[in-house]
Amino acid sequence: MSWHRIRVVMRRHAYVLWRAPHRWFDIGFWPLMDIILWGSLGTYVARNSTSATSGTPYLIAGIMMFHILFQSQIAVGTGFLEETWSRNLLNVLTTPVTEFEYLAGTAAFGLFKVLFALATLSITAFGFFRFELSSIGWSILPIALILTIVGWSAGIANIGIVLRFGQGAEILIWGSNFILMAFSGVFNPVDALPGALQPIARILPSTHAFNALRAVLNGNPLPGHEIALGVIGAFVMLLAGFAFTARMLHVFRRRGFVTRFS
Repeated sequence: MSWHRIRVVMRRHAYVLWRAPHRWFDIGFWPLMDIILWGSLGTYVARNSTSATSGTPYLIAGIMMFHILFQSQIAVGTGFLEETWSRNLLNVLTTPVTEFEYLAGTAAFGLFKVLFALATLSITAFGFFRFELSSIGWSILPIALILTIVGWSAGIANIGIVLRFGQGAEILIWGSNFILMAFSGVFNPVDALPGALQPIARILPSTHAFNALRAVLNGNPLPGHEIALGVIGAFVMLLAGFAFTARMLHVFRRRGFVTRFS
């Protein structure tokens, strides 16, 4: 593994981001809109509820933490799609850059996007709804770690799907985020899901991360068992994503699917 080649991949995506202003929507505009949407919804429900507890902090914290998963997944997925959109995939395959180095470079660049999006979310949440990310405390670190790994895992698996089925499958790079949002209990406990879907939701490591987030927001200590299950599940998901994409890359090369992208 070469750190120089990883930095080259990061620089390549930095150039694309810098020269394409519309790509800043993912890390600037959409986080802003999400905070306004969910914060306004929470405020409206709180004003029309007889309960003394407001759901606004849970909605805002949920969407802020979900953006960690979202940005991690999108960075890896669209990083690969950049090569297909620009018809550059064949060139990448002929360079000394290995598959792991390429994924490491896009994932590392994704961390920059996560930090930028969190900055946008934090400023917007405090400015409009007086919600401070510091209310979560240091608990944000293990929760963010789980969600970052889950995002990488989903992005890597989506690359395998696009390699196997072509650019028509790229809709999954965005669609998979909404599947994870629905099943991970971002805004609600898993018990609120239909009974048939709850076993699926409990398997996801991101579910344990959001369970831990709600426990902290309730004023309880960070639940160690939820974090342990989330970390173990996230790494299992990451290994499964690598294994699946490695298999799809083997099929991609053996069947000559590169012609789809050239």
